[in-house]
Amino acid sequence: MMPAFRVPEEHWYSWSKLHTGLVRGLKVYGFYLLVLSVFRAFFLFWMHEYMGAGTGAHDVLLALWRGTRLSFQTAACLALVSFVPGFLLHYFWKRAERPVVLALNALLLAALSILYVASFPFYRQFHANFNQMLFTGAKDDVVALFWTMVQQYNLPVRLAGALLLAFVLWRLLRAALETDFLDGRLSALSLPRPVRYLWRLAFLGFCYLMVLFGLFGGSTGWQTSVNWENAGVTKDDFLNEAILDNLQAIYRAWNLNSRMLACNGLDFTAEDIRNLAALYAHRAPDSDDLDTYLLQQAKGPQIAKPKQILVILSESFANWPLLPSYQNIPISQGMRALIAEDDTDYCPTFLPNGASTVSAVTGVVTGFADANLYLTTMPESYRAPYITASAPQMAKLGYDTAFWYAGPATWERIGAFTQAQGFAHFYSRGDYGDVPGSVWGCEDEYLYEHVLDGLSADTPSFNVVLNASNHSPYDVDVEAKGFDKEAVRETLPDSVQQDEELLKELGHYWYADRELAKFVQAVKEKCPDSLIVIVGDHGDRYNLEKTPPMYERYGIPFIITGKGIHKGILLPDSAGSQIDIVPTLLELIAPKGWPYYAVGRSLTTEARRGVNYGFFITRQVIGKADTVPLVLESVSGGDAPAIDDQAMQDYINAVRSISWWRPKYGPTLDDALVDEIGR
Repeated sequence: MMPAFRVPEEHWYSWSKLHTGLVRGLKVYGFYLLVLSVFRAFFLFWMHEYMGAGTGAHDVLLALWRGTRLSFQTAACLALVSFVPGFLLHYFWKRAERPVVLALNALLLAALSILYVASFPFYRQFHANFNQMLFTGAKDDVVALFWTMVQQYNLPVRLAGALLLAFVLWRLLRAALETDFLDGRLSALSLPRPVRYLWRLAFLGFCYLMVLFGLFGGSTGWQTSVNWENAGVTKDDFLNEAILDNLQAIYRAWNLNSRMLACNGLDFTAEDIRNLAALYAHRAPDSDDLDTYLLQQAKGPQIAKPKQILVILSESFANWPLLPSYQNIPISQGMRALIAEDDTDYCPTFLPNGASTVSAVTGVVTGFADANLYLTTMPESYRAPYITASAPQMAKLGYDTAFWYAGPATWERIGAFTQAQGFAHFYSRGDYGDVPGSVWGCEDEYLYEHVLDGLSADTPSFNVVLNASNHSPYDVDVEAKGFDKEAVRETLPDSVQQDEELLKELGHYWYADRELAKFVQAVKEKCPDSLIVIVGDHGDRYNLEKTPPMYERYGIPFIITGKGIHKGILLPDSAGSQIDIVPTLLELIAPKGWPYYAVGRSLTTEARRGVNYGFFITRQVIGKADTVPLVLESVSGGDAPAIDDQAMQDYINAVRSISWWRPKYGPTLDDALVDEIGR
């Protein structure tokens, strides 16, 4: 019997080092893939109430499969962080390999666990995995954000839980690295040389396959790759969000935020905008001056010129509590009573300018729609007011202009921004003294008290008022202020009656509604010749349903009240968005032929559709603005009536393109400006 063939150590030792390093890298790779997949599965299980009706097991399995494929990319990136230095140390300083690898993975697992624990409250708040709010929120008040997380989201407890989870995962990873599984030197076994070489090739081929999976999201080529842009293939929005692991969601947010900052999310030429603007303005495309298409002439006053005009942007003041189907829930009695008054009209089909408060501010202050520009950060916003800005145009009509904010002047640079855009006065929390409130601002009643004191029955003024109480951490003691939580609980569906957080949120809506109604009454008593507009800054914060209809989720109210207002002063089929507020006011009060500049239209004469950052609306339908053809969802339920798809597409593109070009490049329509300034 021939003796077994053994490879001399000097021939196989270098291969053993390579093999051992690669195996340990594969273990880390596989561990992260398993962790991300388990995280996803538990997230789906724990948050399953957010799945839409009709979502079946097939959809869940598809989401898990697509998510695992996508997480190959994430796991590969995480594994590389420790694999590269560990692999080098394995060759050149073996003693340092183990502590360095373990330390790096400890940091990665801590970060991964913290993100995972944070993703649950983030989804409940924004109905999305991590998104651009991470970056827009980073510009927010850091102290306010911190205390919100402490007070509403139990930051210390969640952080401790995340670190405990990270420690458990780290111990499991260390055990996996220390086990001999797959670590044997198969090439050193007593095997014929051809078999050993075939095994080595097979092992290297497997490593190469894992590299491809990491590059192409569980695929071997770009043609079938899975990435954050194409991963969401289920019919359920919740599942599509859950497909992204937390790091992929952050990567998506970074990409989208980069596009926003670079403004490359819009792709219109100067000629495109000229034609769209001309179509929108009902005139020939014969000018390269964009302002020519924005110029409008008032059709003549419809009411006597009011002494005081107030536009109230009410935090998270959604429209759904005002709908007939929710009238039994006693949280909106104030606005319901106001809407019923003879001197009030109401448009129930109205959209916010964006998903956050700052978009509402820029929409009302500048008159521009949300078009992938963060206007409060752009130098152009501080050089001079835009031609469509509300304050200078109101000042030309004889009004003193003031912006009242419940929070700090530093939030989103709101103080500097509004004054740069023409407001003569700006007031913020620092002007109100020691009054109760949260980290986001003083309570509504104290804000309104100071606004009321600042109004003079004899001095014409245009005021924008931005409150803050209906905002997390929802720490107004609404029960002490009269909120009957148990009465509200009894009116809720059985499935949410024990949801104490929802009851707290509904209590803050009740408080915002009550204080609004009291304030409107007080203004009318002090300044009888006043005109008041009430809108939410945005919706989409809380609903009774986990998957509400699009209209109930995103819609905000438009309420106008005051002397001269009557039922029917708004078009019976009116619909719009926040860029239509100021044109509506101007068409109500400006002299016939008075020139003004606006992207929006008046709800009394022309506005029968609205558009914002992602949606469009009419009196009958709502839908996402970025699909071709447009997909319609009925506002009232049932089948959606047909609309003129091309006309709506042209409207959407006109509003967005104008609102993109004018603040970034100015009035001149010239493609050379894009090359000069960049997208």
